Amino acid sequence: MSGKGTQTPVYWYDGSTIPFGMRLLSPVYAAVTGLRRRLFRRGWLKQHSLPVPVIVVGNITAGGTGKTPLTIALVQRLRDAGWKPGVASRGYGRDAAETARWVDADTPTDLGGDEPVLIAWKTGAPVRVDRDRVAAGKALVDAGCDVIVCDDGLQHYRLARDIEIEVIDAQRRYGNGRLLPAGPLREPVARASECDFRVVNLGSSSGEAAESACGFGQWAMTLRIDSAQPLVGGRLRALSHFAGQRVHAVAGIANPQRFFDMLRAARIGVVPHAFADHHAYQVADLRFGSELPILMTEKDAVKCRAFANDWHFAVPLQADLPAAFWVALTDRLEKLRAG
Repeated sequence: MSGKGTQTPVYWYDGSTIPFGMRLLSPVYAAVTGLRRRLFRRGWLKQHSLPVPVIVVGNITAGGTGKTPLTIALVQRLRDAGWKPGVASRGYGRDAAETARWVDADTPTDLGGDEPVLIAWKTGAPVRVDRDRVAAGKALVDAGCDVIVCDDGLQHYRLARDIEIEVIDAQRRYGNGRLLPAGPLREPVARASECDFRVVNLGSSSGEAAESACGFGQWAMTLRIDSAQPLVGGRLRALSHFAGQRVHAVAGIANPQRFFDMLRAARIGVVPHAFADHHAYQVADLRFGSELPILMTEKDAVKCRAFANDWHFAVPLQADLPAAFWVALTDRLEKLRAG
C-alpha cells in the first residue's frame, strides 16, 4: 500500500545480499556526509546557538527507533520539573514544507506532519515545524520556552545543541553496519559515542531483557500499552476489553511488527495491516471487508480522526525509563541553566 513514507529495505537487517547499485552509492554518501561534518567541526560552516538549552533526540540510523515516544515523555517530564519546553521539528512529509508554522492538536497532518501533530496532541506544548531548525528554535524562545527539544535532528548540525540523546532499536541495532543506501546508517557508528545519552528501545521487553540488552552507559526504554481510546470520543477502554477478540491492527510506522506483537502479547487476535511509514490515509484504506474493531497507533490515529467511526481506536503508547535517567538529564539541564 502506498504512502508518503517508504518501506525499510530488508537487506539492511536480514543479512541478505546488498544490491550492487546500493553498494556503489554508499561511498558517495559517506564522502558527502563526512565532508559536511568536517566543515561544521572546523567552523567553515557556522553553527547557531540559542539562549536556552537545546536537547536533540535522534538516531544515526534511518527509520523509526522510538524517538517520538521518548520526545513526548521528555516534554512531559520537563514540564513536571518546572521547565517550559517547546518542540522543534521539520515535519516530515507535510505539504508546503517550505512554510514554517505552529502546530497544535487540531492542525491537519498534511500541513503539520503526523509526528508534530501527535506531540502537540499528547503534550499541549508549543510545537514549531520549519525546515530551518534555528528559526524554529528562535520562534519557540520568543514564545516563552526555556528549553528546546528537537524531535529528530542529530544530523542538523547548523543548530548547536547542549544535550544529544541517541535512540537505538534493541532488536535492529545498526543493521548491517553500512551507510545509506547500502545499510541503515546516516552516519558511522562511531558518531553514537559522541552523544550524551544512549537510550535503547526494548519495546515491551521485561526488566530481565533490559538488563541483558543494555550495557554500561545505556538506558533502557520500554514501551507499554494498556488502553484504547475511541477516535470519535468516549471513555478510555482497558486494552483487556479486546482480549480474546479478533481486531484489525493498523500501523503506518517504521516497524509495524512491533505494534502487532504488543497487541498479541495482550492476548488480542491480530489481523495485521502494515502501511508505509507516514502513510496518508484515505477512507478506503480502512475498509477491510469485515466488521471488527480497528486498533491503530496514535501516529496513525491523528491522520484518521476526520473520518473515524465507532469502530476506530487509538492505542496510547507509554515510554518508561529508569528514574536515574531523568535525574541525570535534569541535573545536566540545571547545570546549564546555572551557567
